[in-house]
Amino acid sequence: MKLDSFAKFAWGVLVYNLTVILWGAYVRASGSGAGCGSHWPLCNGEFIPQTPQVATMIEFTHRLSSGLALLLVIGLIIWAFRQYPQGHAVRLGAGLSMFFMITEALVGAGLVLFELVAYDTSTARALVIAMHLINTFLLLASLVLTAWWASGGRPVQFKGQEGLGWMMAFAFLAMLLLGASGAVTALGDTLFPATSLAEGLQQKFSPTAHFLVRLRLWHPLIAIAVGAYAIVVIGLVNTRQADPLTRRFGRVFTGLYFVQLASGALNVVLLAPIWLQLWHLLLSDVLWIILVLFAATAFAQKVRPVSSVDLLKPSPQVKHVI
Repeated sequence: MKLDSFAKFAWGVLVYNLTVILWGAYVRASGSGAGCGSHWPLCNGEFIPQTPQVATMIEFTHRLSSGLALLLVIGLIIWAFRQYPQGHAVRLGAGLSMFFMITEALVGAGLVLFELVAYDTSTARALVIAMHLINTFLLLASLVLTAWWASGGRPVQFKGQEGLGWMMAFAFLAMLLLGASGAVTALGDTLFPATSLAEGLQQKFSPTAHFLVRLRLWHPLIAIAVGAYAIVVIGLVNTRQADPLTRRFGRVFTGLYFVQLASGALNVVLLAPIWLQLWHLLLSDVLWIILVLFAATAFAQKVRPVSSVDLLKPSPQVKHVI
């Protein structure tokens, strides 16, 4: 792996976006999503709030950090197109990062403009929250691939992988579903907090409970099923993959997934405190990144060995003088 200035910058943009994502989750968990009212990009009709409340400062700070994230990705794509030739994988990754950063901003703006924030319990908010999480995961995947390819990683090739490519693709879809259900479940924890473990269990099984509450019962089951499937797929890929880095990514994913399951169980027992919600989200993001890196190394294009015939071919830059 080589880390030139661009590669270091790309990894830095990825890490910064992780912090922005966590701060956005804190905005939701603290009920500060309406801190700037229904105004966007202004905050309560002002560029800079003059007499801000705590919720206003939390939301306004998130907007500032998100704006900086947008500027960093703009810098990323400009630098990528200046440094790398047409058709290079880094250009593709940077372009996708720019696309998903724009859609990320649009989804966030939609939440504010349509007032799907604070203590809104509508189905529309749940759907947009799920879309927001999926877009966030796709943004992270684009950023990590940009950084990985800039660090010397080879482009991905799914052709000739038999059914493993499709199995891996389904694992990614399952992880997106799991992440979306987790985001909606976290929303339910914020809107319908339980005062005790017994009350939380009673809420889950109540036939009259809000769907955000009932989802608390299904999310752990989805997590167990998706994790088992992903680990099986990783094992199958590793049986045909001798690359030590790929195997290492697979082991890290497997170990972290069990840590994530334990964190989810602790989240239920402790009634979803904000710090544990943020830790749970961070682990989800890291697991997604590790899975992307696993696939990027496992399905990387192979380097074609140089044959004796290639060595005998004249270089296209050599001119024969007759």
